[in-house]
Amino acid sequence: MGWGGVFVLMAIESACIPLPSEIIMPLAGWMLVADKGLGWEYILLIGLIGAMGNLAGSGVAYWAGARFGRGFLEHYGKYFLITSEEIARTDHWFQKYGDVTAFFSRLLPAVRTFISLPAGIARMNLKRFFAFSFLGALPWSTGLAWGGYLLGQNWEKIREVMRPFDIPIVIAGVGLVVWFIWSRVRKIRAER
Repeated sequence: MGWGGVFVLMAIESACIPLPSEIIMPLAGWMLVADKGLGWEYILLIGLIGAMGNLAGSGVAYWAGARFGRGFLEHYGKYFLITSEEIARTDHWFQKYGDVTAFFSRLLPAVRTFISLPAGIARMNLKRFFAFSFLGALPWSTGLAWGGYLLGQNWEKIREVMRPFDIPIVIAGVGLVVWFIWSRVRKIRAER
């Protein structure tokens, strides 16, 4: 999809659709920069494009959270395993630590995909949200692209080394999901 595809895919990832930047950006560093014989300075450009895509997707998720999130969660949150206590705690958290949360959440896998929605629900200051989101997304995107640039075509070798860990990782992931759902259902029942 080229350079524009990086922007679109990173926007999708930040709009609460789990499309991992851990795949998008390393492949961009390898296929759009290293494979085309471009210098390392293009890593900075692809990192900037990735961060701008993050900002675009974050804007969509923030708007959805600010516009629809509060009422929706108050009425239907229990069906998504979200308690009213957690909604109040999120509001308090963003009022107290919003800037730091917006920045550091962009450096955490999985969290970075969904952080814009609660920021919108809590109505964090939009300009500050965008500024700190961008400042967190830029090193993340650039670092992943740099990793892809350095690894280049060694992906097959890395895959061979990681193959024995596939099944244990899947089992651990499924176990964590089951435990999470079970504990959330118990907490929501206790809240009633």
